[in-house]
Amino acid sequence: MRRLRARTSGGPGDDPVTHVERLPARAGEAAPWPDWVPEELRTALARQGVVAPWRHQAEAADHAYHGRHVVIATGTASGKSLAYQLPALATLLADPRATVLYLAPTKALAADQLRAVASLDLPGVRPACYDGDTPRAERDWIRQHSRFVLTNPDMLHHGILPGHAKWAPFLRRLAFVVVDECHTYRGVFGSHVAHVLRRLRRQVARYPGTPGRGLAGVPTARRPTDRRTTSGPVGTADGPVFVLASATSGDPATVAERLTGLPVIAVTEDASPRGGLTFALWEPPLLPSSPSAADPTDASRPADDDPGDPPGSGTRDAAPVRRSALRETADLLGDAVAAGVRTLAFVRSRRGAEVIATTARRALDAAVPGLGARVAAYRAGYLREERRALEQALLSGELLGLASTSALELGVDLVGLDAVLICGYPGTRASLWQQAGRAGRSGQEALAVLVARDDPLDTYLVHHPEALFGRPVEATVLDPANPYVLGPQLCCAAAESPLTPADLELFGPGAKETVEELVAAGALRQRPTGWYWRHPERPEVDLRGTGGSPVDVVEAATGRLLGTVDPGSAHFLVHPGAVYLHQGVSYLVDDLDLADGCALVHAEEPDWSTHPRDVTSLSVVSVRSYLDAGPVGLFLGEVDVTNQVVSYQRRRLSSGEVLDTRPLDLPARELRTVAVWFTVSPEALAAAGVETADVPGALHAAEHAAIGLLPLIATCDRWDIGGLSTANHPDTEAPTVFVYDGHPGGAGFAERAYGVASAWLSATRDAIAECGCETGCPSCVQSPKCGNGNNPLAKAEAVRVLDVVLANLATTASAGSDDPGSR
Repeated sequence: MRRLRARTSGGPGDDPVTHVERLPARAGEAAPWPDWVPEELRTALARQGVVAPWRHQAEAADHAYHGRHVVIATGTASGKSLAYQLPALATLLADPRATVLYLAPTKALAADQLRAVASLDLPGVRPACYDGDTPRAERDWIRQHSRFVLTNPDMLHHGILPGHAKWAPFLRRLAFVVVDECHTYRGVFGSHVAHVLRRLRRQVARYPGTPGRGLAGVPTARRPTDRRTTSGPVGTADGPVFVLASATSGDPATVAERLTGLPVIAVTEDASPRGGLTFALWEPPLLPSSPSAADPTDASRPADDDPGDPPGSGTRDAAPVRRSALRETADLLGDAVAAGVRTLAFVRSRRGAEVIATTARRALDAAVPGLGARVAAYRAGYLREERRALEQALLSGELLGLASTSALELGVDLVGLDAVLICGYPGTRASLWQQAGRAGRSGQEALAVLVARDDPLDTYLVHHPEALFGRPVEATVLDPANPYVLGPQLCCAAAESPLTPADLELFGPGAKETVEELVAAGALRQRPTGWYWRHPERPEVDLRGTGGSPVDVVEAATGRLLGTVDPGSAHFLVHPGAVYLHQGVSYLVDDLDLADGCALVHAEEPDWSTHPRDVTSLSVVSVRSYLDAGPVGLFLGEVDVTNQVVSYQRRRLSSGEVLDTRPLDLPARELRTVAVWFTVSPEALAAAGVETADVPGALHAAEHAAIGLLPLIATCDRWDIGGLSTANHPDTEAPTVFVYDGHPGGAGFAERAYGVASAWLSATRDAIAECGCETGCPSCVQSPKCGNGNNPLAKAEAVRVLDVVLANLATTASAGSDDPGSR
């Protein structure tokens, strides 16, 4: 901490550290080995340094071994892996026919768990990864011989379930399904995964277990006689036991039950030891007002904008008010590496990871030639060989510093890290603590620093530490009943085997009505034996909501594949003329072929950067719920959003000067989703002192701040949502602010915002009012995602608008009106 403070200059007012939270070390509470753990497994674990389980590990493992579905939700580095390894491996050793399926949200995590299980060197287990990187020559062997298969929901969806007949021996003997890092399955992705797990349960039920398999894979000789708990009967005798592992989260049992469709017990008391953690909140210093003093790093990126954001993305034209969080993080990373401190820097965008690593490398090489080689970037889109080499280099100590996207947030065992830098609030307290927990493994002291981006939420948090520390983390939001998820998943299930009436109960509320709609649409055919998929090809369903298959980034001169880009980000990241970064090397995009999913690039080091601009329109389809608060209306409903990237700016790297704006000819993209919106009567605005000419700017400013603060109360990231404001929307015929989910059919975020509208808008109002700027800045009402160049904006009037909204909502609540969510 002293080393970080030494970086700052000037008096106390210039100190970028706004708060320091000290989390004391904690002793662990061990438990005896459960009597069912075989000596062979205990010996193998002892060789790895595990002499006894912690109490929470033993408790969760015992639940799972005795046939009770369980979720273990404890802190980072608390050893959740052992909670599922114990029952799974004990069963595999006792029953040579049993199998285990492990699901991870990322390939890196599955590869890490494969190393952990393989290192135990247990006979007959034969663990293997089965994912998109697995050579086809190995896949048949894995199906036939591996008893511990590690994969991800995407491969389960695209490969295993469609080919369930080939997997019949494995599914017939399936004892456990492990769902690791289950808190990451939220929004649309989580809703899809919930149905993939139901499809898995359905196919397992088609292949009855072998004789003697007993309760959920536990050999009959050890079948428990009493599976009741204080919560009532749990578990199942005719299917695999589900063991879920989660970061600390709100109400993990309910979330796990929604994810699996099964009753689940939660183990939440963390009994592992923890080293002390010093957690600092860091606000980059103000820049001089002179344009010539603008931070070149900020201008070259620009600042903290992610060009891969979904509809609503854009750039800001105003000069940055604070030094870029990217530059601050890069400097901190460079200082840490120079001091020999093993450090991981998390950043929210792919380009941000590249910029931080490149900036830190250059600074280190300037100080000590060659030292920059000990810093690298890690992100999605790299090829498999690059990812594995970087992971190994970090584990071995060859790399001292790594700038990573959230790809390394999850449980990859990064032993020996001393510090974590978090460039911008990651969107949820769950992710914040997950990232901070990467440091200080093995009980040593650790440091975590949250470097605030110049936006409303980050600014609010570094000045309101009580919003981060001592508060429970958010509950994960997912909605399996989303018709845009349920319908395609029912089609996938029908393509695997005909749906029956009994299956519809498995898929939950709305399944029967959705099947009828699919029959009417010609997707399914009803027969006496069930509902059949009518088409020869399989349904195309994208679990992650990225819009289809990745776009390949190919070097035109050599044909070399550099990496991939999500199709949802392609319009922003690899449009014609865009500058694309890969491992610190700049490329210029020559052509983007959306039909073939390919962007052709050539290496070039231009002295300018590129920044896409877009336009958005919105129409109301239906209203699900509303609250009449006199001159204020609060609504939840379906909307149609049309977004199009129409141009991009080129900005000079050295100064941020806009060189020109060039048009783009890219197709518009349409989205039907769920939105929350409020209306305010013109008369109420006038009475509050908001002049007619200021209404557009006031609503626009309120919209930006509301989007920025929504992640405070919902498990969403800023790029999960979009917004629009207008002084007179044709569908509402009133001044209106919309905030919508950025996924087809919605992701549950708008519903959450509607249910806690007063708390959300109150935090929004405070963030604007407490900002020290005069007319608005990125810390309050300017947005890095604004497609209108942050114009017009009216900061003071935005506070008045929100005061009107909050006063009328409070009046309605005190008068005894129903909660908005009940209308």
